[in-house]
Amino acid sequence: MSGAGERAGRGDVTGAEEAGDGAGGAAAADFTPEQIARGKALRRGVLPAAAGSWAVSTALLLGLGLTSGGARLTGAFGDAWALRVLGAGLTLVLLPQLLTLPFAARGRVVRARFGLVTQGWAGWALDQVRGLLVSLPLILGALFALYALAGVTRWWWAWAALGAAVTVFALSFLAPLVFEPLFNRFTPMEPGPQRTGLLALAERDGVRVRDVLVADASRRTTALNAYVSGFGRTRRIVAYDTLLATADPLEVELVVAHELGHVVHRDVPRGTAVGALGAAAGVCLLAAVVSWSPLLDLAGVARFADPRSAWLLAAVASVGGTLAGPFGRALSRRIEHRADLHALELTRSPAAFIAMQRRLTVTNNGDPTPPRLLHLLLSTHPTPSARIRTARTWRPADT
Repeated sequence: MSGAGERAGRGDVTGAEEAGDGAGGAAAADFTPEQIARGKALRRGVLPAAAGSWAVSTALLLGLGLTSGGARLTGAFGDAWALRVLGAGLTLVLLPQLLTLPFAARGRVVRARFGLVTQGWAGWALDQVRGLLVSLPLILGALFALYALAGVTRWWWAWAALGAAVTVFALSFLAPLVFEPLFNRFTPMEPGPQRTGLLALAERDGVRVRDVLVADASRRTTALNAYVSGFGRTRRIVAYDTLLATADPLEVELVVAHELGHVVHRDVPRGTAVGALGAAAGVCLLAAVVSWSPLLDLAGVARFADPRSAWLLAAVASVGGTLAGPFGRALSRRIEHRADLHALELTRSPAAFIAMQRRLTVTNNGDPTPPRLLHLLLSTHPTPSARIRTARTWRPADT
């Protein structure tokens, strides 16, 4: 889950690029051999770039975090405390970005070959810069706060845990209002049957929405999606212009009904709360690990309060995130399955749900049934074939 307001499933409603369950026979009943082959070819083309990016980034963090290299790099910015914190933040953000940039570009090239990219290289580069302008202040702010606390109190880890939890909540509320507009333009949907139908769908589901917006996703991609964004008075339905131009109105309603399911089940508020608790617990665990003398010796620092330990902190956090990832994705798959059931119950249109899954999978060049191991490790959504099976076996709750 993204946590950016109530926009659960954004960019992932199809699960089309997720790993799957290997039910090739079921996929053959719903997709042509050419469509299946095309989805598998895209996965085989993109996966090496993604794996390479992760491997290079992880090697960098471990190589500099578990040796004195990170301490020397940070110390090169000067002896002053503030300069060392600044150096730690700059190197932690910029070095991984530079090293993984070729892999990101390679992934873009592969997606472009499959017709999924409409954005030019200049626009892509500008997005990379925008991402840095968002991440750099956040990382620097966190590091300055963390090392300031570590330098003045032995209870720094408790205050940092509280700060991490508050930050998760703050970003969840602010992201739809502050960060989303940096990457897409949103315009109100023109009055008409489709807007009226989507508002009526939300009302029938008991969800109050402020507006229906159209995101100019076609500037970057041909992929199809919609999501619900924001909390309370800021909540709005957002549909990609690509979806509106391609899918039937009922299929659009089914995508939105899935997203409304996340709202009804309060998936994002609950996910934000779990994320906040997890962030706090993670900080406490990190504090215990990075205060361990043998690790500090490896990193070439005498105590964690020295900002030169920042690369050790990042390395340990990276390992922890990698180990916890599959468990979070397993939970996500259950939540997405529940949202699918909600969409079916709300619309009572299993045939249209199946047609929608086919359209989204084919348009997004998804692999209906990727290898099971990849599914368990990487997937945040059920596979398209699994979702189609859900629709075929679904029965109304009141029957």
